[in-house]
Amino acid sequence: MASLLTTPARREKPEESGAWRNKTPAILTLERFMQDQTDPENPNPSPKFHTGRLPNNRSGDGKPRLLLMGQRRQEAHPLISPRRSGKSSISSVVFHKMPPAETLFLESTARIQKDAVHSFMDFQVWDFPGQLDFLDPAFDVDYIFGEIGALIWVIDAQDEYLDALMRLNNTILLLQQHYPSINIEVFIHKVDALSEDYKFDIQRDIVQRTQDELSDAGYENAPVSFHLTSIYDHSIFEAFSKVIQKLIPQLPTLEGLLNILCSNSGMEKAYIFDCISKIYIATDSSPVDMQSYEICSDYIDVIVDVSEIYGWDRPGRAAEEAECNDQEAESVIRLQNGMILYLKEINKYLVLICIMKEESIKKKGLIDYNCGVFQDALAQVFGLQRT
Repeated sequence: MASLLTTPARREKPEESGAWRNKTPAILTLERFMQDQTDPENPNPSPKFHTGRLPNNRSGDGKPRLLLMGQRRQEAHPLISPRRSGKSSISSVVFHKMPPAETLFLESTARIQKDAVHSFMDFQVWDFPGQLDFLDPAFDVDYIFGEIGALIWVIDAQDEYLDALMRLNNTILLLQQHYPSINIEVFIHKVDALSEDYKFDIQRDIVQRTQDELSDAGYENAPVSFHLTSIYDHSIFEAFSKVIQKLIPQLPTLEGLLNILCSNSGMEKAYIFDCISKIYIATDSSPVDMQSYEICSDYIDVIVDVSEIYGWDRPGRAAEEAECNDQEAESVIRLQNGMILYLKEINKYLVLICIMKEESIKKKGLIDYNCGVFQDALAQVFGLQRT
């Protein structure tokens, strides 16, 4: 474990002598990163905050889109409803906190559903009906794909998927010809009822068929990723976390700052979570353990529910009250295995959750200070304010 800072460093004003001498490594790293840019106020190539202006962006509203697509299978019998791939259920569970059991009562998507998600990065989720043939010449393909950040194609792993896979391959070939910068994410969905061996066999088959098709067409390096997902566990949140992280140009900087925070505070693991969707937008470079991720994700629900009952309404506060009461929610919990969960609210959208051993939390003052330094650094990277 990295050695802890023994005394919180005093942050001096820039005009004071020795301004670099007493600053923590987190501040030094951030300042070096900003100085390496040609213009510290508008870093290039990484923007100061993500605007959603993607390489293939034409003229839209500056909000990246996530397109949820898939193909439902038409049943031969007229009395049997077509089997759904699960796109609407995914959107409802991840972005609207719908219990998975209630998604059984959702109606099939009959038209394009546009859902605006307001978070640390505003984006849109478009849910396309499975029967919609968007490759038809009658559709404005440039309007559909011209400004998206990622295409999420949902395949029902419990159903026959060859037709859906053929349509996916046709879509990928179209995007590679006209919009090669779009990330394509394949969710092999509903794997909760499958055995471990069987679901990995399905994944290997889908990956192999897709790669063979792209290789035959001359697109061996197409940006296609595959995820095993289910709304009945945390795999769907983990998959969406990977999708969103690809849209954040500051991700390497965030990872570097989290590494510094962990090494100087005796932390085992640290995440930055979006508290609305429970998607983690960044973590340190150590491997992600699904068990610890699930614990942190469930921890957010507890804190958010308590904060809604006992918290304060920031937008309605008077200026005098805001100056006197500018602290954010903070919580420490001890797990049965002896590990400690430390949560600190960054703003109304983001929370920092750290996992550490019990001896590390004994220096809580140092951890609070280091997290404050990290919070200031994050505000500079994203242009956030404590609201």
